[in-house]
Amino acid sequence: MNVELLMQYATYVMIAIGALAFLVAAIVQVIKELPWLQRIQTSLVAFVVSLVLCPLAVVIVCQYLGIAVTLYYIIASIIAAFIVYLVATGGWERVAEMWKRTKYNKK
Repeated sequence: MNVELLMQYATYVMIAIGALAFLVAAIVQVIKELPWLQRIQTSLVAFVVSLVLCPLAVVIVCQYLGIAVTLYYIIASIIAAFIVYLVATGGWERVAEMWKRTKYNKK
């Protein structure tokens, strides 16, 4: 695989995570004041919205591109939903902090 192609795909993934995180945050801001959701924590609402929105986005993109929806696409979107949830609720700082903790530091 070419490095340029790999960087292009990484850019697409980052754009998708950012766009989905924005949508999750916007949807949560709109629906969190509904009467039956006021007793539930906002973080849990954001998590559920992320778990619904990510697989839905994958199905929509697959339909648009004419790709068959397979089980591993859905599983990958559920895993990506956790990342989208973290970005939507805690921002990039929390994700960057987790990356720094796992990164090898040469001393």
